[in-house]
Amino acid sequence: MQLNIFDAPYQAHSETSISAAQSLAGRTKSLRELVYEALQVRPMTDEQIATHLNLNPSTARPRRVELQRAGRIREHSRALTSSGRSAVVWSVA
Repeated sequence: MQLNIFDAPYQAHSETSISAAQSLAGRTKSLRELVYEALQVRPMTDEQIATHLNLNPSTARPRRVELQRAGRIREHSRALTSSGRSAVVWSVA
């Protein structure tokens, strides 16, 4: 059985990465839209997006990157993360 793993980014040399992409097959669009809808409510950092949507940051961040590359969101400002580091706050473009 061949799975469509190309709708999620992955590293071809890594079985773990391929497995992760396979687990997201067919869901990346809906997850991307969830991130976009969250940013329509209010601007957020990657950390805030993951927390707001109850997603693993490693799932939320790539969906945010996809939205950024598509020009659907933009940098809004900067804020501190829970660890005190500076992070980009994202908003709908």
